[in-house]
Amino acid sequence: MIQGRIMKGIAGFYYVYIEDRGLYECRAKGIFRNRKLRPMTGDRAEIEILDEREKKGSLVNLLPRSTELIRPAVANVDQALVIFAAAKPRPSFSLLDRFLIMMDRQSVETIICFNKKDEASQEELQTLGRIYGGCQSRVLFISARYEEGIESVRELLRGRTTTVAGPSGVGKSTLINLLVPEAGMETGDISVKIDRGRHTTRHSELFRMEAGSYIFDTPGFSSLELDDMEKSELRYSFPEFHAQEGNCRFQGCLHAQEPGCAVKEAVEAGRISRERYESYLALLLELREREKRRYL
Repeated sequence: MIQGRIMKGIAGFYYVYIEDRGLYECRAKGIFRNRKLRPMTGDRAEIEILDEREKKGSLVNLLPRSTELIRPAVANVDQALVIFAAAKPRPSFSLLDRFLIMMDRQSVETIICFNKKDEASQEELQTLGRIYGGCQSRVLFISARYEEGIESVRELLRGRTTTVAGPSGVGKSTLINLLVPEAGMETGDISVKIDRGRHTTRHSELFRMEAGSYIFDTPGFSSLELDDMEKSELRYSFPEFHAQEGNCRFQGCLHAQEPGCAVKEAVEAGRISRERYESYLALLLELREREKRRYL
């Protein structure tokens, strides 16, 4: 047996990278079906080499996962680099906040990367920095088109396994091509009519940047659901609220209509971004409505 890492899986074939030996095309043994265990991109695996010359093998075992994400569906992630366009298309705060919540619930550190800084005004960039300055995620502004800020991204990814995620058309594949030129990712244009990108990535794929540094490319998303979240949990996924924990008049305050709410006071005082707070209220309403439907 020899250990490697699953770089992608397509139509029942898994492509496993073995350090210093290359990429092997493998089929999974029936034991995975019997255990109802599905290999994931990013899995560390053991393979049996069947043909060294043709780089063929058999996937025989998966090593324990440190993390397992559902969307994007990848394993053994150290951090997430979520990419949104600073402009064209305008960033959806609701979508970005949902992604931050999903990563927070899985204890995955997130870096927020706003691409296309060349398309945005200085005022727009400052507004984005203000809104997300208190959410405890590192915020970067780059231009993949003009290769500005790429070295800062590369430094943050060094020595780690990073999943890149975000809507279609924001430059994820362009950035990966800059970080890993041999990836040769297909890139897509923005649809002028609907102001969003055309999907160019159809499956998750892991790329090796250098020894110990890996980056995932994942399909773009246009919606995210917080399916298994209760309304009482939501406030814990907004780091800006943490400093006010215990300062509200009522224990278990949801920071909505309750009087004497320290979070609402912090919003009025400008210590918490109003945009982030309004996003919180919208998500809280969504979770409340879903809870009502559950008991109908």
